[in-house]
Amino acid sequence: MKILVFGEIGQVGQELQRRAGDATLEVRGLDEANFTRPDICAGFVADTDADAVINAVAYTAVDKAEEDEALALQINGTTPGAIARAAAARGLPLVHISTDYVFDGGGDAPFAVDHPTGPLGAYGRTKLAGEQAVRAAGGIHAIFRTSWVVSAHGNNFVRTMLRLGAERDRLTIVADQVGGPTPAADIADTCLAAARQLIADPAKTGTYHISGGPDVSWADFAREIFAQAGLGCEVVDIPSSDYPTPAVRPLNSRMDNSATETVFGLKRPDWRAGLRDILSDLETGTR
Repeated sequence: MKILVFGEIGQVGQELQRRAGDATLEVRGLDEANFTRPDICAGFVADTDADAVINAVAYTAVDKAEEDEALALQINGTTPGAIARAAAARGLPLVHISTDYVFDGGGDAPFAVDHPTGPLGAYGRTKLAGEQAVRAAGGIHAIFRTSWVVSAHGNNFVRTMLRLGAERDRLTIVADQVGGPTPAADIADTCLAAARQLIADPAKTGTYHISGGPDVSWADFAREIFAQAGLGCEVVDIPSSDYPTPAVRPLNSRMDNSATETVFGLKRPDWRAGLRDILSDLETGTR
């Protein structure tokens, strides 16, 4: 199996390359696949001899998107749509990564894949636009909404907590936002498995969720990071109102992963095991 992958240096892009196994990857990084140029990206799909496409590129600067929504929309919405149309024209399955931010964060129940969307900010709106464009292309696809992505590389909560936890004795962390931390390695494995299965069974086309379990608050996530890393930093719970940001974060990021298990046979990953792997990678320098 050969897969055209958009995204080389992001968390998921790096894990796709580490975990490709017997799959051959044709990786297009941002230096050549400029996501402000949908025509160029669609051209790579038109010319590839790959069997499937994975889009691991996204504008993920949630706060910055509030003032730069046009660029975020180009990267998260317009260009994925062009890639999806090119893939549909070739009959190539497309795996596309979306986010829990397409929901409004209300309630405390996990969001089902068919729950009405209602993004709270620019990032969520642009990612929702990408989902809609992929579906509208009419091709074979799997959209995977994920949340709280972490890994041994890039900028993410685990790396930030390890740095701050080593520098300070006490940290205040938001405790009223709850969701599923998701190791990028698990997202990569899911995307690769889905691409393979879509080639064999296009009827698996649809929207799915992949988030780590069990659901946890940011504060309790930090506590587990410090516990596994052997850091004695104290975590003090605070409400989101004590840590204002330009973009409103959803309080509820819980997602129902049952469709992913039913259709693809992929169980919800345990982020605590994934965290151990991340800490091991950081310790050994494997990134």
